[in-house]
Amino acid sequence: MADPMPLIPTSLALQIDRTSPIPLYFQVAQQFERAIRAGDLPAGTRLDNEVQLAEVLEVSRPTVRTAFLYLVNHGLVERKRGSGTVVIREKVNRTVQLSSLYDDLVAAGKKPVSRVLVNDITPASELVAEVLQIPVDTPVLRLERLRLVDNEPIALMHNYLPAQFGPMDSSALESRGLYELLRAQGVRVTKASQKMSARNATVAEARLLDEKRGAALLTMQRIGTDQSGRPVEFGEHVYRASRYAFHASLELGSSPSGHA
Repeated sequence: MADPMPLIPTSLALQIDRTSPIPLYFQVAQQFERAIRAGDLPAGTRLDNEVQLAEVLEVSRPTVRTAFLYLVNHGLVERKRGSGTVVIREKVNRTVQLSSLYDDLVAAGKKPVSRVLVNDITPASELVAEVLQIPVDTPVLRLERLRLVDNEPIALMHNYLPAQFGPMDSSALESRGLYELLRAQGVRVTKASQKMSARNATVAEARLLDEKRGAALLTMQRIGTDQSGRPVEFGEHVYRASRYAFHASLELGSSPSGHA
């Protein structure tokens, strides 16, 4: 078997093995992916254009285009008019399940921290009272936290809980997840309903999340109940769409008609 042919484009030393059964586009894409994830090609790096890279690698332009499309689809680069193909910050992908954002980030190998903006007792609004099934103006714990990963903000989280849980230790909230702190008090959120949507950032949200005014945000509203079925958490969270994505695995279920 012939040795892979070393080729060195401007952005990265690539190797193409023309004797391999692995498609050429995938060989190119995988090497770029490894370099991006390893930090060798940091965010903002501009890759060679399709024509230049195709000439250097001695492959067709569609091969390079397919490799770049693979990187785009995996959230590693984006195509910008006038700038070409640019490496972007990898999005945080979160599986839709009953868990806290903090726990999910730790499970993904991240090191999240929180900046506590509000941690006090306040009268319940009509909405909060309805969700927590308490009279209006009943004291509740109000939390507002900015969640950061790698010193970069990704989410702004508002939570309301029964007053018995707070105020909480702010230093604990900075380094631990809310569900972990609730479990330490003997409370487990065993069931939740949540609604996801999207909207544009307000001026205040854009400032806190380091986004432009009007930037796209993902939103999630969650109502969590404990072992006895009592509502113990009402959360309203916003996430940077540029840095965050929800992921769900769906299975086709059976129905009498056989149709969805």
